[in-house]
Amino acid sequence: MGKKAERNNDVGGVISNGNGCVCDVVRAIADAQDNVVEIGCDVSCARSIQNLVSPVNGNGLDTVPFILYDKKGKPFKGFGTEVRGGRFECFNSFIFRVTEVDDEDCCAVLELLVFDNDDTTCGDPCEQLDNEQVANLERTGICITVDLDCFCAITCLPAVSVL
Repeated sequence: MGKKAERNNDVGGVISNGNGCVCDVVRAIADAQDNVVEIGCDVSCARSIQNLVSPVNGNGLDTVPFILYDKKGKPFKGFGTEVRGGRFECFNSFIFRVTEVDDEDCCAVLELLVFDNDDTTCGDPCEQLDNEQVANLERTGICITVDLDCFCAITCLPAVSVL
């Protein structure tokens, strides 16, 4: 077989190295979020990443929330639990924050993000997001590990502050 052509896509300032484009975008988000935390300081992934790191002196934004889609085009819903008062409490969400990306195998640790008044299971991302206040988006502390090569699309939401 012939040699596979290497892509040279610019994803939010990151040049693709031939891995899946979802992996490249999530890696760029992780790098931008790390830079914001380290320095204290129209919707698309590139715009959300740019808004996260600009201006350099800090704008209060610390997270690019995103939604992943499987290879059939269906939004991916993550599930996790925590223990409160000796009981399990289940959370599910279509919205994630990347906490870490493994460059070798393109696996990522994603934290589930939810709205503070969200007690019901959502059927799709729009149902989860519709009419919610941006300020009510919060971290759960619940993380899942995913293989980013299993996804074919990503939708980035505008950069927000959830820390």
